[in-house]
Amino acid sequence: MTIATHSLHISMHGDSQLKNLTSSMNDLLSQSGITNGTLTLFVKHTTASVMIIEDEPGIRADTKNFWNGIIPPKCDWEHNVRNQGEDNGHSHLRGQLQGPSLTIPIVQGTLTLGTWQQIVLIDFDTRARTRELVIQIMGE
Repeated sequence: MTIATHSLHISMHGDSQLKNLTSSMNDLLSQSGITNGTLTLFVKHTTASVMIIEDEPGIRADTKNFWNGIIPPKCDWEHNVRNQGEDNGHSHLRGQLQGPSLTIPIVQGTLTLGTWQQIVLIDFDTRARTRELVIQIMGE
């Protein structure tokens, strides 16, 4: 079994910004030479997540509206109250709900994504920052 581990650093501006990672993941898979196995993608932050969506402008807008509706930014979150100057309690809650990782099967050298499925990073925080992702590709 071969294991290839990579890291990516991506500048994000927060506020539920989405960054499509599909092309980057396909490039890393191609470089690895692995044809059957799994690709695991992990974001090393509590206020960001990775997910699979149909990446088009309507879904991007709907995604932001969904998160603002289910976990609104303007609320008296205890994280903000207990940590004076913090305003990102909602960002942590969104990250908890969405989760930090994805695992995608690799079959015959291809990520087994559906026709419209795209891999994205979503940054829930309230300020710009650089996000670190770890990608591990395992298989034969």
